[in-house]
Amino acid sequence: MGGDYESIGTAEARSALAWWLESGVDVAVQEEARDWLKPPAPRAAPAAPPVANVAQPSHDTLAELRQWLASSAQLPLASTTARRILPHGPENASVMLLSDSPALEDFAASQPIGGEAWHLATRMLAAIGMSADDAYSASLSCFHTPGARMSDADRQACADLARRHIALVQPKRLILFGDGPCLGLLGKRLVEARGHIHKVEGVRTIATFHPRHLIKRPLDKSLAWRDLLLLMEDDA
Repeated sequence: MGGDYESIGTAEARSALAWWLESGVDVAVQEEARDWLKPPAPRAAPAAPPVANVAQPSHDTLAELRQWLASSAQLPLASTTARRILPHGPENASVMLLSDSPALEDFAASQPIGGEAWHLATRMLAAIGMSADDAYSASLSCFHTPGARMSDADRQACADLARRHIALVQPKRLILFGDGPCLGLLGKRLVEARGHIHKVEGVRTIATFHPRHLIKRPLDKSLAWRDLLLLMEDDA
């Protein structure tokens, strides 16, 4: 019954099935006719990745600059592991404090100089008749990244931004705390910059030890006191 037939092997069966699938036959029975010669619909383009904050604002105001510092992913030393500390203080401050990149202990206080170092900075200002409430505090870089080293290119970018920052704050005087700000803004290490009056963006400026350094080496407090007195001398 039915006559002779030829059996096929597994490999031949797979080949035949693949041919039918390529022809568009992917179901045994279908209610509606299918145009299997119709070209496939074009695939949707993948969604574009989110655009990072690469556009710098005009920085016409201090508020714009601070907002950019708080939100930009394109700042020097920015990374997914970096922790950000923002500047604080009033415009037209009596004095601006520009320090090295924030340290781990500064994060508890959420300010560029925190902990015992800030208490010492407060006393230093009080000794020359200034209130910490009238001081504007910022750091050369607002990021703390453990183990990261600032390259010359990063330092130059941070220094350019710091100059713009100083111009917008318009402080009466400026104190550079530590090697980083001295190298960036004066092109000198602290040991060379100390003992002299400088001008940064037209602001009377001195360089001295970071309060963190003075806590570790209290013998240098007398040298820092001389620097502060120099800052308060009448302009020549």
